[in-house]
Amino acid sequence: MLGEYDVIVVGAGHAGNEAAAAAANLGSKTLLITMNMEFMGQMSCNPAMGGVAKGQIVREIDALGGYSGIVSDKSTIQFRMLNLSKGPAMWSPRTQNDRKLFTIEWRKMLEQTVNLDFWQDMVVGLIIKDGKISGVKTQMGIEVKSKSVVLTNGTFLNGIIHLGEKQFSGGRAGERAATGITAQLIEMGFESGRMKTGTPPRVDGRSLNFDLMEEQKGDENAQKFSYLTDILPVQKQRSCYITYTSPEVHELLKEGFDRSPMFNGRIQGIGPRYCPSIEDKIERFSERDRHQLFVEPEGWDTVEIYVNGFSTSLPEEVQLKALRQIKGFENVKMFRPGYAIEYDYFPPTQLKHTLETKLFDNLFFAGQINGTTGYEEAACQGLMAGINAHQKISGKEEFILGRDEAYIGVLIDDLITKGTEEPYRMFTSRAEFRLLLRQDNADLRLTEKGYNLGLASQERMDRLVEKNEKRTQLIKYFKTTSIRPETINKGLEKWGSAPLKQSVKLKSVLSRPNITTTKLRKEISFLDEYLTIELNDDVEIIEQAEIEMKYEGYIRKEQEQSIKMKKLENVRLKEGFDYSSLVSLSSEAVEKLNKIKPITLGQAARISGVSPSDISVLLVHLGR
Repeated sequence: MLGEYDVIVVGAGHAGNEAAAAAANLGSKTLLITMNMEFMGQMSCNPAMGGVAKGQIVREIDALGGYSGIVSDKSTIQFRMLNLSKGPAMWSPRTQNDRKLFTIEWRKMLEQTVNLDFWQDMVVGLIIKDGKISGVKTQMGIEVKSKSVVLTNGTFLNGIIHLGEKQFSGGRAGERAATGITAQLIEMGFESGRMKTGTPPRVDGRSLNFDLMEEQKGDENAQKFSYLTDILPVQKQRSCYITYTSPEVHELLKEGFDRSPMFNGRIQGIGPRYCPSIEDKIERFSERDRHQLFVEPEGWDTVEIYVNGFSTSLPEEVQLKALRQIKGFENVKMFRPGYAIEYDYFPPTQLKHTLETKLFDNLFFAGQINGTTGYEEAACQGLMAGINAHQKISGKEEFILGRDEAYIGVLIDDLITKGTEEPYRMFTSRAEFRLLLRQDNADLRLTEKGYNLGLASQERMDRLVEKNEKRTQLIKYFKTTSIRPETINKGLEKWGSAPLKQSVKLKSVLSRPNITTTKLRKEISFLDEYLTIELNDDVEIIEQAEIEMKYEGYIRKEQEQSIKMKKLENVRLKEGFDYSSLVSLSSEAVEKLNKIKPITLGQAARISGVSPSDISVLLVHLGR
């Protein structure tokens, strides 16, 4: 009835949407199957995109030609660049979004994508023919044939929702769980596990006293995620607010601990370490008498508020009682309580770097099925799985990003090489080369790769070439243009910097601490004129050139380390080799190497339990 497809994507969350868009845009006839087309790209938890390291991922998705950055920009209600007090490697863009508009924009973009069809149904199993994946079976009894399948089931695989002593089947509030696939995958030889995540209560903004909270406004000069010039930054913004729990709140919450599914053993899955529930925070950080809460609007035209930092699965009456002790929440009305959700995942060490499974060709996993948490982590996996599903069935080269090329590369390598037993979240600290992987240069790193694949548009490539030329031109201008003491010394004195005794190049002054291009142009009229006329005040180019000049030495050092790392990455290991035949390896190394089957020596070196002496043994074995 539905015909035959090149790629079938199961699930229309952040991973599924990016996978379907990528495969279709590359030319594969693609089918996206979801249980409810009203919730495509639904923000199941907080209505926000980006944040520390996650914002870098969204920019990388955009640079490659994915959709998440564009959808985020079109539904932004507030923009903030986080960590500006730290070095540029830590700067991370984050948007607060209109939850409903975000879903609408995702659906619009997908419906405008050529080669992409939709089907509303539940996938209950895979079709396997001659040991190969050849399609899916749905709950309606329909069999759809395809050359490859991408599973992006999110929290729906045998999902169980926990609320106090109640528990019921569901993938998220108001939606049923997906059944059938886990049992079949286990039968096929896959190893599975359970994880949990949670969400806070949603409350009525009309019942809150915002005057008692700290207002958190968006950035005055808001930026955006997408590198496309026709996508504009948000023009007006909504404020968020900050308030805190208190010892009284903690005592009230503790009254419900005996009925908490987290403490009485009903939840078996492991929750996210870096986004714990409020009861978990009270238990783990008992010395703290308050925890910060972010009071976030759900959109432009709604009074619904998301209480970020108050994720909980305690009974609803305990939640409400405790909320009313929070400053500004004294008369709060709750729209719906917080809850925890437990679901199946498949340890990602069972995958290749393309996100194709090792056990079955043309079967790909992306998103929370791989043990990750967060929209951004899911979206980038979906993008990579969609690209590689297309590449595989088209007989083209696989597409893999290195740890020195993208946070996406770090994330996938971490999952494949180290695995995860708790929901994996990306942080800047996970990247060895974070000064190379800044949010401002994602297009310089990745757009040409996306263009060569056929995913990034000509418009993106033209913009990249222009930006690169102007950036190079600006750096050259700073390195070759001199500045005299009488022109700049008044400014230097004002900024607490030593005066010049003789003329120096502009770059020399810019390299000083606390000196920026913005400050310099106010004092140097010819610089201001140059930036206005030659660069049209392009903030992105000016900022990027400044970072590269100020951190030139550090960037060069990371580039040199990256080259050294690549030498190990270029040493390939024999496929299917039995490491137990190398008697000099430690028993833990033998076990881990045989399980993960690393492709390169570099990957082997990153497996926990494989020591430097084990790597030396492998080098000797390889005759190096």
